[in-house]
Amino acid sequence: MQFNNIYKGLIAGEEKLALVGLGYVGMPIAVEFAKHIHVIGFDINENRVEEYKNGIDSTNEVGEAIKNTTVEFTADPKRLREAKFLIVAVPTPVKEDNSPDLRPVEGASRIIGQNLSQGSIVVFESTVYPGVTEDICVPIIEEESGLKCGVDWKIGYSPERINPGDRVHTLTNIKKVVSGMDEESAREIKKVYDIVIKAGTFPVSTIKTAEAVKVVENSQRDINIAFMNEIAMICDRMGIDTYEVLAGMNTKWNALGFKPGLVGGHCIGVDPYYLTNAAEKLGYHSQIILNGRQVNDSMGAFVADAAIKHMIEAGMAPRKATVVVLGITFKENCPDTRNSKVVDIIDRLKEFNIDPVVTDNWADPTVAKNEYSVDLVPYEEIPKADCVIVAVGHNEYRSMSTMQLKRLFKDELADDEKVLIDVKSLYRMDELEASGMRFWRL
Repeated sequence: MQFNNIYKGLIAGEEKLALVGLGYVGMPIAVEFAKHIHVIGFDINENRVEEYKNGIDSTNEVGEAIKNTTVEFTADPKRLREAKFLIVAVPTPVKEDNSPDLRPVEGASRIIGQNLSQGSIVVFESTVYPGVTEDICVPIIEEESGLKCGVDWKIGYSPERINPGDRVHTLTNIKKVVSGMDEESAREIKKVYDIVIKAGTFPVSTIKTAEAVKVVENSQRDINIAFMNEIAMICDRMGIDTYEVLAGMNTKWNALGFKPGLVGGHCIGVDPYYLTNAAEKLGYHSQIILNGRQVNDSMGAFVADAAIKHMIEAGMAPRKATVVVLGITFKENCPDTRNSKVVDIIDRLKEFNIDPVVTDNWADPTVAKNEYSVDLVPYEEIPKADCVIVAVGHNEYRSMSTMQLKRLFKDELADDEKVLIDVKSLYRMDELEASGMRFWRL
């Protein structure tokens, strides 16, 4: 059976491409491909599908473009039978013990298997450890479809690199790593992705190599941020401003430019566990990656402890203080709350009987409540505070002057009794010092 005519069929409008999973990754891919070819967008979440059909983009990844896209959004898995090129972009979280949770990709594999057309190519984009696509997904699809991989259909892998909320590094201008089970599938997969990837594609020799690329690139970033977080903790004990130290370091040509911070989200805070879990199965215990994860996972508590310390130094009883947290998403200017480490700050404060008021107009209040038991308060309704923790660098927080920040505090407080915790180092040191507020920044 030939698989080298799928690209031609897509370009000619004779074949369709299907996206399985329409979240922060899958939906932008579907919308971009739909500018050139026929696309079916499938998701098991019927509410999400209806939102897209009605021109509502809750991910904020494509905005108004959702209203004009030609993607055929559906929650009917049988529609996948119409497609000859299928891309899987479902989440790959970790369990409570930080082991890989492969249920989403296994579920997607079953749905694909039950609706797979002979002569199709299936490409997984979900982040997994090397071996998952061929050793776990392929057998499920074969069992459900009754079709033999390599004979009746073929498999490939192309790790997603979409950065939620990023308007610079978008799908089309990030180089795309691609792979296939053999030369024929690899060539066809490359040609299909080249339809939309202006930055070009980067073929690698095997699917396992492509799987490794993804978890390694995010593990590298995680480790570098962990180093910066350690530096921040050391500088804090030394009474040195971390931001000034890094600004000086970054004047050197080979500085890497990483900053300390809360490491959450769907990739960096998760992918290292996929890599180390796979390594442990082969008898190797990570010496660096897991230690980096431990450091980064501790930063929420570190920030909360700093807030408590400064409240005490300001003469407050922390459990009686009004603490306001600005932001709960895992990154700025983005509604994505997955694996948000701001929640670790909140949980740590609650250990000291502090029930903080949390606001974030970017985040979905229903998601915050269901996922984290956090009741978001609209910014316009937050109470006057004793302590303000600016946890996320949303533009509306970043642009605030020290006078605007002061208005968030109780009127009766003296300036040196107003505790400001600047997690993202958003505000200038000279302006903070001139404000008279008691401030701390990571």
